[in-house]
Amino acid sequence: MRLLMIPNLFLIRAAGVEHLTTDGRPVLFVFNHNNAFEALLVPVFLIYRRGGQLISFVIDWMYGYLPFIGWLMQMIDPVYVYHKRSTLSFIQARRPEGTHENTVDRCCEKLHAGISIGIFPEGTRNAHAHRLMKPKPGIGHIALKSGVPVIPVGIDFPQRATKGKIPRFGRIIVRIGRPMTFHEASAHYQATLLESNGGNAVRKRQHELAGAVSHEIMLRLAELSGKRCLSDASFGKTDGNDNSKQKEQLCPV
Repeated sequence: MRLLMIPNLFLIRAAGVEHLTTDGRPVLFVFNHNNAFEALLVPVFLIYRRGGQLISFVIDWMYGYLPFIGWLMQMIDPVYVYHKRSTLSFIQARRPEGTHENTVDRCCEKLHAGISIGIFPEGTRNAHAHRLMKPKPGIGHIALKSGVPVIPVGIDFPQRATKGKIPRFGRIIVRIGRPMTFHEASAHYQATLLESNGGNAVRKRQHELAGAVSHEIMLRLAELSGKRCLSDASFGKTDGNDNSKQKEQLCPV
């Protein structure tokens, strides 16, 4: 872990490190996702700053079969998802069969076992310099079903502000937000799990609760990442430059 931290010493500046929990209680870390470069450095940074406490990230299954990257992934005991096909035929041929378990349930099982989860709710890399993508619905369900605190982590780049683009490689700004709790919504959500005869009405209520929490999380990620979180009706539309500026104190790693 110390060896993997060496690049972070030169490339990452962080704000809000005091919000990282080190008491061993599980939390749900939620990140915006810009490029592949950050997906390697930021998890190492967080695990290191938490004293080596494991964060099990939700990642696409094919990364577990890449040389060296796969070895690194196994160190964090990831939650693999199998929705996508690999573009590399030799990896696609190794795709496990019968891998359609519920991702929400698997994440909640780890959280209940005391292991923190890290997830990118946009579901893919988003190189747009000014807006977030619409989140996948699972993030709200995981937060409410597990009941654990959510720590939003905004990932930004100086080049995003100065040049209006997300670099493939460059200095990273990590902004760690205060833990978010959803006790009341979680209690309502978990009550619906006990309703055995609710049918579609219960599922609709669960999706409504999860959707509201997902949107609240994305609004916070927008503040931390410097991007915009659009309403559901506006996701995917083009927008102008984001001229909002954030005042903050950044500290080196």
